[in-house]
Amino acid sequence: MENAVKEKLSNGEKVLGSFIGIYSPNLVELMGYSGFDFVVIDDEHGAFSHSELENMIRTAESVNVVPIVRVSYDNASIQKALDRGAKGIQVPMVNTKEDAEKAVQKSKFPPRGTRGAAYSHRAARFGKDSGSEFLEASDEKILVIPHIETLEAVENFKEIMTVDGIDMAFIGTTDLSVNMGYKSEGPKHPEVQKVVSDLYRKAAEENFKIGTVASDSTGAQRAFLKGASYVGVVAISVILKSLEQVVDATQISCKEEV
Repeated sequence: MENAVKEKLSNGEKVLGSFIGIYSPNLVELMGYSGFDFVVIDDEHGAFSHSELENMIRTAESVNVVPIVRVSYDNASIQKALDRGAKGIQVPMVNTKEDAEKAVQKSKFPPRGTRGAAYSHRAARFGKDSGSEFLEASDEKILVIPHIETLEAVENFKEIMTVDGIDMAFIGTTDLSVNMGYKSEGPKHPEVQKVVSDLYRKAAEENFKIGTVASDSTGAQRAFLKGASYVGVVAISVILKSLEQVVDATQISCKEEV
């Protein structure tokens, strides 16, 4: 089992991915052809059946994109994602050290965790991989990424990040802004930005890796400059903005001709 994103992060490299919340294997293919490092298949906010989730993961692997799943709140969500071949999980609303420990436990096989063992699923190539070699490779290669998206999580940041098995933190800026009470201003509010900047500072001091979300290439560049190693743009936002630009440019052109 290989995980190119985990290897790049271990080597100090930065990685770029995209969140996808709609069932579209073709869109995953486009991400691969465009050169993205990973896709985050959004099972928290997106609408996926278990078989659709598997097809999205399969497609990502076919174009050399690392499949990550943002899991739902279902107790079996981590197990389902990993058995279908996800190379990492993003876990929303991790607010305490105990939450982080539970995420790790569900992601690792005994004795490190409580993940159920089986070899008949596609993550184990339907039985071609088995035994200690598969179990140990899974424990080593799979990324476990908690979301830091509440003030409680911010306060417990260091405790969360020092849990054995946590690979990096993901700052969920939208949820953080709502949790802080800035529903209208959103992540751009100065107080939210202050908290985010403080998280980057703490991460740099403790040598923790940080990931976050961006709406476009400019936002991704800013995040990397702040210290993020892992940035996911929102595919739908990028597509919508591009379509709106086409419409706006066409309308302007028509008005000029008149």
